[in-house]
Amino acid sequence: MLGRAIDKGIIELSVTDIRDYTADKHNRVDDTPYGGGAGMVMQVQPIIDACRSSGYGGPVLYMSPRGEILTGAMAKELSEMPEITILCGHYEGVDQRVLDMLDAREVSIGDYVLTGGELPAMVLVDTVARFIEGVLSGEESVMNESIYSGLLEYPQYSKPREYEGEQVPEILLSGNHGEIDLWRWEQSLALTRERRPDLFEEYLKKPMKLTKRERAILNKYR
Repeated sequence: MLGRAIDKGIIELSVTDIRDYTADKHNRVDDTPYGGGAGMVMQVQPIIDACRSSGYGGPVLYMSPRGEILTGAMAKELSEMPEITILCGHYEGVDQRVLDMLDAREVSIGDYVLTGGELPAMVLVDTVARFIEGVLSGEESVMNESIYSGLLEYPQYSKPREYEGEQVPEILLSGNHGEIDLWRWEQSLALTRERRPDLFEEYLKKPMKLTKRERAILNKYR
């Protein structure tokens, strides 16, 4: 999907190797932390020189487990910017002066630690790109995905109709799209209430115009 968008000129990605800008004769970009402690810290000079030489633009996002959690709302906000710069850390992180000088916004993809910032950067790029017009094909829409509507996605089924005794729900074979939509909405309500009660509570706060049947279904899960 991203390759297609790049080929069409909808998005452009460029990669800068920080190691190309080190002043160290051994090509190092890290050193021991002041004050002691385990691990190594990426140095300020190679990162700042890399940014300046590459002509970086837009907000700088530093992928870090201590950052604010990446959400759909953040991804949509970033998708509306003409350019963003993503900084990938390693080891014990980067010299704090880098973040201060670049006024970097720290972003996390979850409460866990990875060996480097490249994988989180790829997640960020993919999530943001989906909000950019033309990246998804005509029959796809990021806003149609249930997580952005406030609910988790309902179960999906495809052929065959029966497999080792497991059947596709009859409602999906009925051809009654109104009833199918209602069934899917109820499935999303049930899953969200069970697995993400935080999302469910937020969903209940949204203003909704509901039919009598929809209101009855929603009341089952309040």
